[in-house]
Amino acid sequence: MLLAPRLELRQTQSLVMTPQLQQAIKLLQMSNLELAAFVEDELERNPLLERDEAGPAGAEAPERAEPAAEAEGPFGPEFDDYWHPEESTNGPADGGGGEAAFGSPGGDGPDGLRWNKVSGGSFEDGGGDPLDSVHRAETLRDHLLSQLMIEIGDPGERLIGLHIVDGIAPTGYLEAEPEAIAALLGCTVAAVLDVLRRMQRFDPAGIFARSLAECLALQLEDRGRLTPAMQALLAHLDLLARRDRAQLCRLCQVDAETLAGMIAEVRSLDPKPGLAFDSEPAQPIVPDIMMRLQSDGAWAVELNPETLPQVLVNHRYFTQVSRGTRDKGDRGYLAERLQSANWLVRSMHQRATTILRVAAEIVRQQHGFFAHGVSHLRPLVLRDIAAAVALHESTISRVTSNKYIATPRGIFELKYFFTASIQSVDGGAAHSAEAVRHRIRTLIEAEAADRVLSDDQIVSELQRDGVDIARRTVAKYREAMRIPSSVERRRAKWAPC
Repeated sequence: MLLAPRLELRQTQSLVMTPQLQQAIKLLQMSNLELAAFVEDELERNPLLERDEAGPAGAEAPERAEPAAEAEGPFGPEFDDYWHPEESTNGPADGGGGEAAFGSPGGDGPDGLRWNKVSGGSFEDGGGDPLDSVHRAETLRDHLLSQLMIEIGDPGERLIGLHIVDGIAPTGYLEAEPEAIAALLGCTVAAVLDVLRRMQRFDPAGIFARSLAECLALQLEDRGRLTPAMQALLAHLDLLARRDRAQLCRLCQVDAETLAGMIAEVRSLDPKPGLAFDSEPAQPIVPDIMMRLQSDGAWAVELNPETLPQVLVNHRYFTQVSRGTRDKGDRGYLAERLQSANWLVRSMHQRATTILRVAAEIVRQQHGFFAHGVSHLRPLVLRDIAAAVALHESTISRVTSNKYIATPRGIFELKYFFTASIQSVDGGAAHSAEAVRHRIRTLIEAEAADRVLSDDQIVSELQRDGVDIARRTVAKYREAMRIPSSVERRRAKWAPC
């Protein structure tokens, strides 16, 4: 049989991730900071995009997050597999933040959440280079080198000091071995240790320590409080960690009252003195969604307009430029930029709508938490929300990642409301794992000094409340919350000497 080339037609179906769809999915999982940076980059690259200075002032009346018939997506069937969009007129494309409201159990709550814009600085107050006002925070290395140049004048000892500074960790502890420094510089270990002892008197106190005990001893020596009793206490930090105060009283040769004062002074010390310099400042969390209690007892859920970059397509500029363009390449570039701009605006609109729908459904299903607290947090998984809003579970996962909601009970990440379930003793409604952890913490905080609860006793208490839980699960939750065992808690509450 001879093989010959031939043409065949075959019809197949496949799901193709177009670049536009990939961008839409990428926008959905971005945090508000990442989205703002992405939009700024697009504003610089696309001449047809411009910032909407009007902001949310022109938003239409908010819509209510109630079940509605799904409309066919504007971006094709492959887009619906991820988004399942609804028709909306109050998204970021037309300047609105959007709002959803629905019924909730009655209860007292705040009148509303107020958010103020922080006005930026200005260089119009004075002359000079604006960069002159920029202050660079002093690093730990800069702080130590400035002291080294003042305190140590010998060039050889300064060279040893430079290698000691290079061997320090961000916490302030010396990681480099004196023997290694001596071998590298061709000097004696005694010379390195002599420079090290002098540098251990640098600021902050406790710097260049090689162990926790040495770090605490240096700080106590700086205060003039390194007594023999303190030295004995620092030599047995393992007993202090186990809260074995009776043994510490015998080793330090002090009474219970004196030991309590010594322990309080040790706790006032800084175990990581270097972090005061190189630590990053805490970044405030800006919520993506805000909720408030309305006068009719319903929870109102709305997008925070401060986190929604307002952009629009300048069709007038596109028309003006197109009229004067004769080159085919230029026309193709303008058409591609127009298509990209339209897609970005529609994707941001769809992102805002999807986040609003998911957040509204989470608030609806966790209304007990907002009305009564964490003890009423119900078990919830991504599949529950996906089924309620007719979206894929992967979409719900992207929506809830790095998205925060401001509630009357504080600011929470949307993923906080998804917790595992623990079965009930009588086969009734399951309990949330987070609510069970809260119950364990409450029981331990309320225990008396003469009745410290063991893990088995905590299991019995939870079973009386209808929670079917094993002792190993209680131990796992307790250790995750960094709560000591019953033996350690009993020692801490009694601590006889």
